Amino acid sequence: MAAEISLVRIDDRLIHGQVVTAWLKYYPSDVIVIVDDGVAKDSLMQRVLRAAAPKGSKVIAKSVADTIDYINGGEHDKEKVMLIAKGPEPIEQLVDGGVAIKAVVLGGMGIKTGRTKLNRNVSASEEEVNCMKRLVEKGTEVGYHLVPQESYVPLAKLL
Repeated sequence: MAAEISLVRIDDRLIHGQVVTAWLKYYPSDVIVIVDDGVAKDSLMQRVLRAAAPKGSKVIAKSVADTIDYINGGEHDKEKVMLIAKGPEPIEQLVDGGVAIKAVVLGGMGIKTGRTKLNRNVSASEEEVNCMKRLVEKGTEVGYHLVPQESYVPLAKLL
């Protein structure tokens, strides 16, 4: 058994208005898990993220290894979990670690050095693009979806 994954989202802002107002309505979750080794060690950032979440939402930050244990360890089998990461690499590590992830929603991945713009909200480096392609090869659907009400764009159409 494993915890039920309600949504997996890549967004370099992690928790912000769209996540809390739009995505939680469409994908109700008992807990939001931020999958980020750095944030997992940063208590100030964790407090900021908890403050940005809707009142009553449980927000925790975990390393990739701890997230694998959290999802597959058996203690949280009755929970619906929303996973959020800043980029595709932690998601691939989760899949490689045995976490069953059917789909990944690309949200905001901002422009920064080494990234090429794929659309108005998603930029990715060559390694990030290759990582997303590997996820697709491993059976995980990857695509852009800013908010649930807008149309979904599969990764292949972004490239």
